[in-house]
Amino acid sequence: MGFRRDIIEAVKEFDLPALRLPGGNWVSGWDWKASIGPVENRRAQLDLAWFQIEPNIIGHDEYLEWTKLVGTEPMYTINLGTEGLKSAAQLVEYSVHPGGTYWSDLRRKHGHPDPYPIKTWYLGNEMDGHWQIGSWEKDPVGFGILSHEISKVIKWIDHQAETVFAGTSDHHKHFPEWEMAALEQCYESVDYVSLHHYHSVPEGDIANYLNISSVFEDYINTTIAICDYIQTKLRTPKKMYISFDEYGVHFGQPVEIPFGRRGWHDVSKSYFQFAKKDNVFREHDLTNLDSSGSNSRFHAYQMLNALGMSSVLLTFLRHADRIKIGCMTGGLRNAIAFDGTHVWKNATYYPFYQLNRWARGGMSILPAVDGPTFNTEQYALSGSVQCHAYENVQAIEAAAVHHEDREEAFVFLINRSHEDDIEVELDVRGFEGYKLIEHIEMYTDDLSKGNSYEHPDVIQPTINPGTRMEGGKVTAMTKKLSWNVIRLAKNVNV
Repeated sequence: MGFRRDIIEAVKEFDLPALRLPGGNWVSGWDWKASIGPVENRRAQLDLAWFQIEPNIIGHDEYLEWTKLVGTEPMYTINLGTEGLKSAAQLVEYSVHPGGTYWSDLRRKHGHPDPYPIKTWYLGNEMDGHWQIGSWEKDPVGFGILSHEISKVIKWIDHQAETVFAGTSDHHKHFPEWEMAALEQCYESVDYVSLHHYHSVPEGDIANYLNISSVFEDYINTTIAICDYIQTKLRTPKKMYISFDEYGVHFGQPVEIPFGRRGWHDVSKSYFQFAKKDNVFREHDLTNLDSSGSNSRFHAYQMLNALGMSSVLLTFLRHADRIKIGCMTGGLRNAIAFDGTHVWKNATYYPFYQLNRWARGGMSILPAVDGPTFNTEQYALSGSVQCHAYENVQAIEAAAVHHEDREEAFVFLINRSHEDDIEVELDVRGFEGYKLIEHIEMYTDDLSKGNSYEHPDVIQPTINPGTRMEGGKVTAMTKKLSWNVIRLAKNVNV
């Protein structure tokens, strides 16, 4: 089908559980109907989200066929910016109805006889944002009603479908009011609230960089409170769950900062879409990918990025009772890196792979952590990218998973101190009969270095042979800025 086999094989090896597509701001201006049928008949269009020309060579059906090739579950984002209820209903009918109608038979005519296994539908993307094409920023109630009506139609077409309400981002001045107003209108018909957050900190500020989980905890806890308040207000037994389907962490540069977080906001200073520029729309050039996997922000500072993204995943594990979906933005490029010719594993690959392999299907256990702490300083990079100071943040971050059926337990640890190695004592006496299997660690002495195709093993996991277990307690030395996995099991041959 024209897809790269090396990337397909790398994704299959990773065993990716699910893929959210099309996804992002781009979808709010995308016409799915322009991307189906013979390639030579498809319409190229302007992408007003990223100021590109979208040729629609890879369209609706190609996306979904690729998920079959790599063995992953597709989750689909519906355009609710320039499209609405009618287009959404036709999209779902085209995709999942077996046949006998115009749209389902059109899919079969295009060479795809079987319905696609789409279970989860995202109702728009960041529709509260003023940067979004067709934004609903000014009318949260209207968007909630639209989401309710579309969710109804999707479930009438497919009774097994799940739907995701497009929630707000926490750094906007209308959070949480916008979300409360919109979600109340569709609470009974949707299954998840979508959360997005990108943690941007001043260049070189490692403490704030690795305090990402505290920021996410605040956002998650506020959203849970909103959901539970609406549940109580509506007097319904239904519990709302969370899909945290976009997130990232990176260093950022300050811009001119307008006054106040809730005052007038000069968006041209904070959002590139509103800045003055030439009317130039660039074309995709897939032959010009550099050896770091393009010039995206996701490849720099690989070890720090691995720790930051892993911190988010541990946060999700600690909230596994409410967070049921988590999609790493840039997951392929961030973990499975590639250029125009080669594929390799970035540092972020390994924690993501280990969590995917060892946490999936288990029971999350909430660990109690008491040890060295650090403080962060408040900062403001722009009118919307700001963070208050945090005090007494635990330097060791932890999450744990128990597989009772396999008699295995995994403790995932991050040493967030950029100055000190920290000795950790794990009290695991509750796991009677369990033995220490291994301690896997990953770190680097040089944060400027990372993996590449030419040097794929600069950062990779190794075994720490010094970890020991006595009397139901595990003692391990964790290196500064390191990722660690402690494996316990009753069967030492696991």
